[in-house]
This record gives sequence, structure tokens and C-alpha cells, in this order.
Amino acid sequence: MMNKYLILAINPGSTSTKLAVYENETQLSEFKISHSPEELRKYERIIDQFEFRKAMISEFLAKEKIDLTHFAAIVGRGGMLKPLEGGTYLVNEQMVQDMKYAVRGEHASNLGCLLAKDLADQVGIPAFTVDPVSVDEMDDHFRYTGFPEIQRYSVFHALNHKAVARKRASELGKKYEEMNFIVAHLGGGISVASHEKGHVIDVNNALDGDGPMSPERSGSVPIGPLYHMVFSGNYTLEEIKRKNFGSGGLVAYLGTNDGLAIMKMIEEGNEKAKFIVEVMCYQIAKEIGAQATVLKGQVDEIILTGGLAYNDYFMNLIIPRVSFIAPVHIIAGENEMESLSLGALRVLRGEEKAKDYQ
Repeated sequence: MMNKYLILAINPGSTSTKLAVYENETQLSEFKISHSPEELRKYERIIDQFEFRKAMISEFLAKEKIDLTHFAAIVGRGGMLKPLEGGTYLVNEQMVQDMKYAVRGEHASNLGCLLAKDLADQVGIPAFTVDPVSVDEMDDHFRYTGFPEIQRYSVFHALNHKAVARKRASELGKKYEEMNFIVAHLGGGISVASHEKGHVIDVNNALDGDGPMSPERSGSVPIGPLYHMVFSGNYTLEEIKRKNFGSGGLVAYLGTNDGLAIMKMIEEGNEKAKFIVEVMCYQIAKEIGAQATVLKGQVDEIILTGGLAYNDYFMNLIIPRVSFIAPVHIIAGENEMESLSLGALRVLRGEEKAKDYQ
């Protein structure tokens, strides 16, 4: 008889903390604790929010009568950790320190493993994190640029990438480690990766202006006009950063990153909105095509995932351009809570060993 494992998943976002309770693969409940911008503005750094969020979680668990002593593990979303191989990691003191000091940058997800560790230690159970954004399995050939001072590095939606690739391989009766996939995560940011036999050997940096434009990010831009803009004296460094991340892409052209609002524009005959969406989808397809060369054309399937994958209009602009490469399969959504829980479950069942963060 299969053991039953209760798992608590924690996913801190910029304005919320999501919680979910799983029994093995089944979600029993999911909750969202919202945080107003006014509440969070009090805190200068992300780590300064720790006690505030911890108190809200503890209060919420007490209100919902959720007893941590019944759980086998707690899993938190991983943040900007050191470059590491994909998998499930036991949260250790080194990871805690790296998140406290934000060695690679500030992000709300940095709090995930800290909150998981604190709550798990209270009841003597393990705390895990799964496939954080810093997963880096890139082939060294793909790191180099024409500037010796600048190398490409891996920052992408690793949690969802790995989860949908594992899921699709299982549906095909295979192991993830036996398959070659191109996975395109299509959300506020867009990352397109080559998954070769269980490793992401190449991926655009979805954070730093690499790859296709997205609803709120610029993607790659010609470097010549960019450095003229940077040194024009008309922009601060922070303004340039915002043009790349947060205020680029569809937001810059259309004033919104809301897919439903953009579809309404198109339905009402807004030709600019129609054209810009076509441009973004063209760029996504082009990136998928580029990743096919990384895998030398040996692609078992292309997987389209993320929030935009729910949108048939977008999918119908992308799929005809790439379906000659390999069959295309859609797994819409981000599925972060499920992906976290399944990563912990694989370790609890002994299907894989928890990795040590160093």
C-alpha cells in the first residue's frame, strides 16, 4: 500500500503568498494571502518582509486549523540562488544565508525556502526547494558572446519548464532523461529552452533582455541604438532597466500586459495591437527554431506552457511556424504549487535523492 504524504507548498510573490496542501499528487486546498503595496512599502529589502509574511502564514494556518505536525515536508519556491543543477534540494544553512544576503539579487521568491525552513524546523520535518530560477545546466559553448567581459547565464522559469517536461515524458511512456524537448514558457516573461536528456543545455535569459519580447520585457534589442540611448543623457540606469524589465514588450507598445485587454483591442479592430502581438509571436517562434539547431533537429516534441498558452489566438500564430520541427503539445498555466509539491514527493518516495546546496 502506498504511503500518504501531506506536503505544504509555499510560493511568495511580489504582492501575495500562496499556500497549498497536497496529499501525494492530490491538491486538498489552496490559499492566497494578499499583501497590499502599502504594507510592503515599509520594507526596504525583500528579506525585511520575512517576519511579516511568517506571521501572516502562522495566523492563517491557525485560522484554517492546519496542523504542521501532520505534514511530511514543507517546500518553498526557490529564489536567486547560486547556479545549480535542476532537482529537489534540502534547504540548508548555506541556502538560508545566501537568501538572507541576496547574493544574486532581490526577488520575492527568495523568501520561499526561508519560510519553508522556519516552519519545518518548528515540527522537525524537512524543508525543500525545487528547480529554482537559478538552475544552470548550460553547455559552456552556449555561454560565450562576442564580448569576453560578458557571458550568457541561465535564469529562467525552471520550475515550470522541468515540471511540464517530466509530465509530458511520463504521458508518452518515457522518462524525462530519455527525451529531447523544446519548452517555451510564455508568461509575463518568456523563456525558451533546449531540454536534452534531462538537462537544459541552452535557454534565453528571461530576466536580462535576451530572447523574444514578452508582455512586459523587451527581449533582445540591437546593441548599437541601445548604447546611444544609454549615453544620451536622457535616461537614468533605473529607467533603462525598466524599459528592459517591467515596462518593455507589449506594455511599451500597447500600455498593458493583460492578455484579455489586448484581445479586446484586437477584436475591436485595433491594428496596432494585432501587429505587435504578431511580432511577439513571430519572435517566440524564431527562438524555438533557434533552439532546434541546439538539439541538431533531434526534437521529440515542442511544449508550449505558461499563462499565454491558454490563448488560442497566440497559439495559432506560433504553432504553424514551428510544427515542421516536431509535434507541438500545449500544457497551459504555470502549475507552480503542484510542481513544488511533486518535487518534494519524489524525494519522500525515494524516487530521487534530495541534493545538497553548497
